[in-house]
Amino acid sequence: MSDGRVVVFGGTGFLGRQICQNFVAAGREVLVLGRTAPRAAAGCRFRAVDVARTPTRDLAGLLAAERPATIVNATGSKWGLTGRDLVDSCVGASRNIMAALAESAVTPRYIHLGSVLEYGYLAPPPVGPDSAYGQLKLAATETVLEAAAAGTVDAAVLRLANVVGPGAAAESLPGLVAGKLADADRRGEPALIEVTALNAHRDYVDVRDVADAVAAAARVPVLREPVAIGRGETVPVRKLVAMLVEVSGVRATVSELPSPDLSAESEVSTRVDLAPARELLGWAPRRTLRDAIEALWLDAKEERKRAQPVR
Repeated sequence: MSDGRVVVFGGTGFLGRQICQNFVAAGREVLVLGRTAPRAAAGCRFRAVDVARTPTRDLAGLLAAERPATIVNATGSKWGLTGRDLVDSCVGASRNIMAALAESAVTPRYIHLGSVLEYGYLAPPPVGPDSAYGQLKLAATETVLEAAAAGTVDAAVLRLANVVGPGAAAESLPGLVAGKLADADRRGEPALIEVTALNAHRDYVDVRDVADAVAAAARVPVLREPVAIGRGETVPVRKLVAMLVEVSGVRATVSELPSPDLSAESEVSTRVDLAPARELLGWAPRRTLRDAIEALWLDAKEERKRAQPVR
């Protein structure tokens, strides 16, 4: 991995925390930029920045002063966000960073975390996004690729499959199920888990493998095309939930409810072709889905230990 400072936008989130840990372990100096201070950021500096809404001139000044060798944009989460907040997360942050880099005259290796939903479902082959989230993520990726073509950044775009593992967002399906199981475990009671119909099939990748892919993208000299990151296998979502219940050892009833939105993405499928990642990054996933689920469960239990005692 090359030397120099690393700036991680969104470094306090699910993906960003693991990415920061990897860079710190590799001996890199890491600056975390995010809206709220992290619970723990061992070995990292932190500055509170609302990336999408900070004036471009101020953001450019920050980057010019820091002169990072590597920037990772780990913003773009959709969990718990709607309206302008969702647009800012998925697109606004990327656009502001690109404008700030153009103004700052800093040209780092820039690693942008996109989504396989930019391809559309059953991807590849690329057919275009068929969800609002995929459209927003594609708009962000296009902003980065345009800046790369203009010479503003040396960009590497990673399009991520569904990411699972320790620290998963509480609003995501794995995070929701793990949280309900952990709550039941603390109470010593069975869990009742109500979810919308689990008909989808997904490619799930461990967040720690994603962090390894980011580290690989920081090393390669040139990456001209977006590279998909996943496990290369399609997993029934129902199987993932059953595995999480099994790993937890908590007695649980899973109740599948009809989706209130008949157009919901309930029967779709995603799968990643790993060949480009192997060829261009020298990367392949090392962890199994069960590894990710076990780590998620342990993290959820620890999170509940830090919470207020059960009354």
